[in-house]
Amino acid sequence: MKIVSKAEAVSLICSGDRVFVQGAAMTPNELIDALCERYAELEHVEIISIHTEGDAKYTLSPYCETFKLNSCFVGGNVRKSVNTFNADYIPIFLSEIPLLFKQNILPLDVAIVQVSPPDKHGYCSLGVSVDVALPAIRTAKKIIAQINPQVPRTHGTGIVHIDQIELAIEVNRPIHQHEPTEISELEHNIGAQVASLIEDGATLQMGIGNIPNAVLSNLKDHKDLGVHTEMFSDGILPLVKSGVISGENKAVKKGKIVSCFAVGSQKLYDFVDDNPICDFRDSGYTNDTARIRRNPKVTAINSAIEIDLTGQICADTIGSYQFSGVGGQMDFIRGASLSEGGKPIFAISSTTKKNVSKIVPYLKQGAGVTTTRAHVHYVATEYGVVNLFGKNLKERAKALISIAHPDHREALEKASYERFKNG
Repeated sequence: MKIVSKAEAVSLICSGDRVFVQGAAMTPNELIDALCERYAELEHVEIISIHTEGDAKYTLSPYCETFKLNSCFVGGNVRKSVNTFNADYIPIFLSEIPLLFKQNILPLDVAIVQVSPPDKHGYCSLGVSVDVALPAIRTAKKIIAQINPQVPRTHGTGIVHIDQIELAIEVNRPIHQHEPTEISELEHNIGAQVASLIEDGATLQMGIGNIPNAVLSNLKDHKDLGVHTEMFSDGILPLVKSGVISGENKAVKKGKIVSCFAVGSQKLYDFVDDNPICDFRDSGYTNDTARIRRNPKVTAINSAIEIDLTGQICADTIGSYQFSGVGGQMDFIRGASLSEGGKPIFAISSTTKKNVSKIVPYLKQGAGVTTTRAHVHYVATEYGVVNLFGKNLKERAKALISIAHPDHREALEKASYERFKNG
């Protein structure tokens, strides 16, 4: 490995290259910005990533004339661009993104990552974003890295030896953080509804945000919970400290918190740094349905943008507008339903902030079905929980209407009658 300037590091990238960029809290923004400065001398460079942090310059003018984003998960910084001709989105499960690289469907010329300084054996850590970055560095022809002493050294498989890194730069700044925000009364209500479904000894999967944190805050009296998830945030920390999360009943990596990435506060990053109970793996491992289902009572908690009266879930588009991505929702929903005693759960507020019902007669025109109605079991709002498993179409509609916002139930009942003739 050779330490060089930013300009020299990105000089490895040529016109026509396909370049992977590590994402989430580990986004290597200094190298991204340096690459963008070369826009006038390069042509047709493809950027592959999942959710990234920062301003994603390559999607902005004039850089987007040189760089084209092909996103596997859409974040807020690229959402506008992906919905124009400047960029695009690949619908794919998080568990299968590694296959795009391994099977040369999208062979990578260069992988750009952010890593910790090497240990005494010469190994750098990929920090808190192992997810698809690990398969990317294992298959890319060249690796460019920014070495940052503020990157947590995580246990698991997310390591790269300095001899594999062609060129590197040195930076020293905090990785991206997301501080927890105050949980509202509505979110507490939803959290309590979901928490009532979680049994002692369950293995949890949940994401970032106030509803997952509200669920976790309601689990203080539970025992021997485990974590096998695609990501986690600050919400688990009090439960680990109090011993509620012990992982003692898990079948896969007993006693370990298994994840492929983490996003949160500096407190979270301090917790995972050199902590052997945290086991970071690539998404092909964490999100493998066959592996997930081996754990007992897998309880997967996911969200939705809207759900129709038959149980179809749209979680990644608003109509035809690409809002986020398929991600790992189906990986864990299916894994939970196949787990012994498992519970796949969708937790949503009954309405948007503008009082538009999230339970709808039909999904919007152009909406993507992220999770099919055959996969959906539990749905929770602030008005209760229903289980759609085994229910016919009329019964599903009736159940979902019972947890819709009261302001919208009459209209939903009318739509249900018109569709199913279920007076």
